[in-house]
Amino acid sequence: MSAKVNIYEAKTQLSSLVDRAARGEEIIIARAGTPVARLVALAPTKKPLRVPGGWEDKIWIAPDFDDPLPDDLLDAFEGKDDPK
Repeated sequence: MSAKVNIYEAKTQLSSLVDRAARGEEIIIARAGTPVARLVALAPTKKPLRVPGGWEDKIWIAPDFDDPLPDDLLDAFEGKDDPK
């Protein structure tokens, strides 16, 4: 089943039209009586875009991962030991 609405009505009633489309109704949007768009529900996705926890037991982070770097390594980043 489908309903035809003009653009002005679609703008003022968008939320309710989206609800109707989500329930399976097809909404035809017309400009000056000429159909220009169709509002329909999206098909459900087959799986979530992201499933948390997929890296368990595959990676390891050292307990000192976020400890400060040793001075000699910090010096290398700052260019203090640069032979130039």
